This record gives sequence, C-alpha cells and structure tokens, in this order.
Amino acid sequence: MDIGDPNKLQGDGGFSGAVHGDARTAQVAAFQGRVDERMVEPAQRVSGSLSMPGDKSIGHRALIFNALAEGRAEVLGAPDSQDLNSTLRCLRALGVEIAGELSGGRVVINGVGVQGLRSAAEGLDAGNSGTTARLLMGVLAGQQFDTRLSGDWSLSQRPMLRVSKPLEGMGARFSYLQQPGCLPVVIHGGRLKYGELDMQVPSAQVKSAVLLAGIVSGWGCTVIDRAMTRNHTELMLKEMGAPIQASNAVVCIGEDSKLSPLNMTVPGDISSAMFFAGAAALLPGSELTVSAVGVNPGRTGMLEALRRMGAVVELSNEQTQGGEPLADITVRSGGLKGISLGRDETTAMIDELPLLAVLATQAEGRTEVRGAEELRVKESDRIATIAAGIRAMGGRIEELPDGFVIEGPQKLQGGVVDSHGDHRIAMALAIGALAAAGPTTITGAGAVSVSFPGFWEKLSSVVQHG
Repeated sequence: MDIGDPNKLQGDGGFSGAVHGDARTAQVAAFQGRVDERMVEPAQRVSGSLSMPGDKSIGHRALIFNALAEGRAEVLGAPDSQDLNSTLRCLRALGVEIAGELSGGRVVINGVGVQGLRSAAEGLDAGNSGTTARLLMGVLAGQQFDTRLSGDWSLSQRPMLRVSKPLEGMGARFSYLQQPGCLPVVIHGGRLKYGELDMQVPSAQVKSAVLLAGIVSGWGCTVIDRAMTRNHTELMLKEMGAPIQASNAVVCIGEDSKLSPLNMTVPGDISSAMFFAGAAALLPGSELTVSAVGVNPGRTGMLEALRRMGAVVELSNEQTQGGEPLADITVRSGGLKGISLGRDETTAMIDELPLLAVLATQAEGRTEVRGAEELRVKESDRIATIAAGIRAMGGRIEELPDGFVIEGPQKLQGGVVDSHGDHRIAMALAIGALAAAGPTTITGAGAVSVSFPGFWEKLSSVVQHG
C-alpha cells in the first residue's frame, strides 16, 4: 500500500499544538510556510509482526533517574524521539555526562547524585515534551540554583500550575515569565521540606514531580493517588533502591534517598503499539503481532477496550525487566461494537482515546467516552482535533466537555485532515484512513517524530491491499 511519498515531506514537522486562526497563521509563518503531509490509501488488512520503539514514558525516567543516581548506568532501547532528545539535552546542560546518542540505541549515563547537578547558564528548553518539563520541575525545585525552563509554542500553552502548586507546598518557588501557570518559568532552587499531595487531577507526571522533589529534598513525601495513575516512577525508583512504599492509593518516599544506577533495556512502547493493534482490530482478516511491549497494568486500558469491542487479543512470552512487565501482543480482527468508558477506565488509556474515536466510527452501536477532560490540554485539544478530523472524512461525532459520543458504523470518505501538529492525532487519523473509501491526506504528518519517527515506514510494512 502507498501511504505516501517520503519525498513529499518538507521541513521538519516541528510545529505543534492546538493552533487556530491568527495564531496558526503566525505559527506557520514562523516556520516559513513549510507544510508536511502524507497520503494514506485504503487497505484491506494488516498482517505480520514488528517491534516498537522504546516506551517514551519509561525512557524519560530511565534518563532522569539515572542522572540522579550515583554511578554509571547503561540504557538500551530508549526511543530516538524529539521528546527524549529534549530530556537528553536538558540533562547534559545540567552537567550530566552522557555518552552516546539515542539514535545509536545505547547511552551511558554517569549519574551525579540527587544534589550533583550544576546550573544551566543558558536555561533549559524542553521542546514539546511535557514529561521533560514537569519531571524536571520537581528535580530542580530542590537544587541550590535557579533555572529558566522553556518549551515550544505548544508546550507553552499547557498547564504547569498543577505541578508548581504542590511543589510550593514543599517550599519551592516559581516565577512565571509570561502567562501565569505556563512556560517559560524560573525555578528558584532551594531547600524543600517534607510534602503531602492529595491529587485532585489524575496525572502521573505531577505525581512523579512530587516524588522526585521528595527525593532531592532528603525529607521524602507522601502522594495520595486516588485514580491510580501510571506507576512507572514507583517501579523504577524501587529498582534503584529508593525507600519507597506503595499501598493502594498511597505512595510514600522516605528520608535520605539515594539512587543506585540501573542498567536496563526500555520495553517497547505500548501507546505506539496500540495504533497497529487498532488497525488489526479495524480491518477484517487482519492478524498482527507486536513483540516485547511493556504491559504495565496502568497502560493496558486500550487492550481491554479492544477486547470489549470484539477484537481477539493474546499475550505471550511474558517477562519482567527493570521492574516492568512486557510481552508479545497478538491482535486479530473481530466485528467491532460500541462501548462506554468512564473516568476510571480512561485514565489508563488517555493517550489512546483519539485512536478509540476512529475505531468507534466503524463499530456497531454507540461509543461514549467520559471523564477524559485531560485530552483538552494535551499537545492539542485532542477532543476537538480528532472530532475535526473525523468530520473532515465524512464521519459524525458529538463532542462532550470531557469526551465524545459516536454512533456507528459510518462510512468514512477520505479527504484532507489536519493533525494540528499533534503526533497522536496524526497516527490516529492514519489508522482511520485505512478504513476510508478513498485516499486521505494528513497535513502535519511529520508530528509523529515527536514520539515515533519510524511510524510511517512500519505502517507501510504491514499493510496489504489484496
């Protein structure tokens, strides 16, 4: 299947965010009018086996936590994505010696300890990476120097008060330089105190920032995580010897934490894998296996949703690495049917909900998603942008403040759709385009490099016409 001529890609796909009207015009002008696009043809089925890039969430943590450890660690398989490279650049600017590049599949980190970072004279640029920015806010709040932290246009629109407020409760100080609660911000390092956070908005990034602040402060902290968000931070910190206890919704870090270096191979990214699993569930006669994927229970919500919708999902070769479970995932197509999801379920699959929306257009009956208002403040307003994409392909979707309602099945026609520079939206629309009646052109297709630079090539490798 022709999913587009790579030579059509112009520029670097670097602009992102929910930009509309005059703001979008200015954004495009800033990038000298460069537009990247990809055409996706309808497909009959997907089949075969493939591997995924390393899990982005785990990769960020492997880099940052090992930078705070005392000693040398080797990290294999961290994805060569824009987001992870932002973390790598920030750590180097903070004086951490890191040998190798993500493009080579291996980096060696010489950790400096929880108080061994040095001031970044020119500040830090987190690019498009919310994980980089939010986790480093927790780390830098307890250092003995000030740091200016910025990001790209998209990241500078995303809410940071949810991080700075609980850190201020531990004695941290922040000065927002332009828009209150948004980057750029100056983090005024200083001595922190013991902290307690009862999380009101589910966010693994906020939880991780507070846990890291508890470690660098030396006093520890307690987080009450009622929504049971992703626990990658807890698992990795425990593997590195931190005095951490997690019971039900309560996570505690003890005093005088020191981290031991952790050699690890980053599991395949389940969020990336789900786009291919979704394609297999969507197209009749499909069967696809994705190998060595992380299957942390806090990340497998989309797998359960696919099962409920009628797809056949099997796990094999299950094992554990670096505290994280992983397995091979095989998905076979089934007649999809609509499902309803509430807040307790959407927390475990927040990144995959745009994909669920395009699958729902081909499912029999009603699909309703609630409790996912977090989608409004991602790289784009993902409820609005996926709805716009579905409508541009001739589909119907009702937007809700915290989700959406879709009645299916529908006939998608193809057409021209806009990712709004959001990597998850670009990939979700690509999967929906496989089931359309005609070709679909996705503008802003280069945004996939934020998390999955090889997406288009892997998709092409498993798609069949006849």
